[in-house]
Order: sequence, then structure tokens, then C-alpha cells
Amino acid sequence: MRQRAIRNLAKLDMTQARITRILDAAAGGKNNFVADRDAMRRYDQAAPVTTTAARAVLHYLCRVVRHLATEGVDQFVIVGSGVPSGLPAGRQLHDIARDALCAASARVVYVESDPMVLAGARATIEPVTDLVRVVEGDIREIDDVLDDRVVQTFLDWDRPMAVLLLSTHSLNDDEHFHYVIKRIRQVVPERSYLSLLQTTFDGIPPELLSAIHDLVAMTLPGHAIRTREEVKALLDGLVLVDPGLVWVPEWRPDGHEPACFEQPSSSGSYGAVAHIP
Repeated sequence: MRQRAIRNLAKLDMTQARITRILDAAAGGKNNFVADRDAMRRYDQAAPVTTTAARAVLHYLCRVVRHLATEGVDQFVIVGSGVPSGLPAGRQLHDIARDALCAASARVVYVESDPMVLAGARATIEPVTDLVRVVEGDIREIDDVLDDRVVQTFLDWDRPMAVLLLSTHSLNDDEHFHYVIKRIRQVVPERSYLSLLQTTFDGIPPELLSAIHDLVAMTLPGHAIRTREEVKALLDGLVLVDPGLVWVPEWRPDGHEPACFEQPSSSGSYGAVAHIP
């Protein structure tokens, strides 16, 4: 444990913005650095919706977890969430799952690669509950994530679970993305679910597209952007839960007007939940 903590600290780069930390900063969280807040301000200057878009993403994640929990899912693997500190105390994703189940039985594994997020989550979440684990992992190394000792032993692999892929921006290669989905489908139990979140430029006005593209290339090099058709192709063969692949504010709004509700495309992200046959 100590060696892993030292290794994580050595990888910590406070000068390079990370999307999970930018979203955290925009949502009012504390797991971010000056570089992340500077990047957030640049995005707001280019298209003043960053904070609202971050809220829309967080609200979407909460609704997905709540819906799946009400469907009886009590095991969640959340890959690349940033473990968002912008959510109020007691309203983290694992809290929502527990409350929706009306019992303290939901098991949640957060998988995260950012050293700051890992340290913060391990210090603030794991010590207060036996039903949450935080493991180091990267969506690009899905085999290592699935083979992780904690992932293998903490969850019951004979019962359904939900896998939420939230760091799809790290998967530049669609072939690799297909492999990630294929591996998950191979190993999870029957009646499980897969959810994903994907950044897109589809909703950006043409006159702003060039500036936003350059800004992403400068602040988030390697960040994968996909169109709706590209995301749809990745989900081929899966049965999508209604309403299918949509802008995140449009995914099962719950009566509380979500962020970006009047202009869903300003969320900048698509979301979907699928049954895994």
C-alpha cells in the first residue's frame, strides 16, 4: 500500500489539466489544481457553459446509478469517475445507490488513475464504509482492471452488476474501445448493465468549433471526441435502456429540471445505458 501511494505521488502532475479535475472544479469540488481551474476559465471564455455542463454530467451519473439500483442492481464498478467531490456530502454515487436500495448493501468500486483523486477518495470514503473500494486503474488497461484483486474479491461475480465507463475520452482508438466493451461483456454476469459517457462536439455552434477544438488540443491533448454515430457504432449489439443514446440531460430526467435541460446539447456529452445479454 505504501509503495503504491509513493508511486501515485510520483505521477502527480499539478501543471497539466485533467478532465476529471476540470469537471470537479466546474462542479465546485476540491479535487483540482490551479491548472484545472485555469482550463475551466478558458473553456468558459470560449463557450460559457462549462460549469453547467459539469453539473449536467454529475446529475446524469446520479440518475443512472439511482435507476439501476431501483432495478435491483447492488454492485457498481465506476471507471474514471473522478469520484466527484462536487457532489454534496452524503450524495456521492455510492450514497445514491444505497439510498435507492433502501439498504446499506450496495457495493461500489471506484476505478481511478489520477493520484490526487485516489488519495482523496481513499482518505474520505474508504475509512467510513466497508461497502466502497477505490482502486488504481485505467480504462485503457481494462484487463488489469478486471483482474484486480480487489475488484475480483470485493464483488460477487455470480450476481448482476453495473459497469459505468466514464473516462471514454482516454480511448482514442475505436478498435480498442470495442475491445474494452467486448471484455466487459465476456466477464460480467448475466443481466448486468453497461453505461458510458462520451464527450462530443456535435452541439457546438460552427463559429465556435475551431476555437474549442484548438483549446481542447492545447489543454487536454489526446482527449477523444466522438459524434453520435460513432458512439452508436460502439454500442452495436447491445440493447439500450430507454431513452437510448441521448444528450445527458435527456436521459430519464427526474422531475427536477437538470442542468442544460433547455439546451441539452450544451452539456457536450452523450450518455447511454445498455443491458448486457
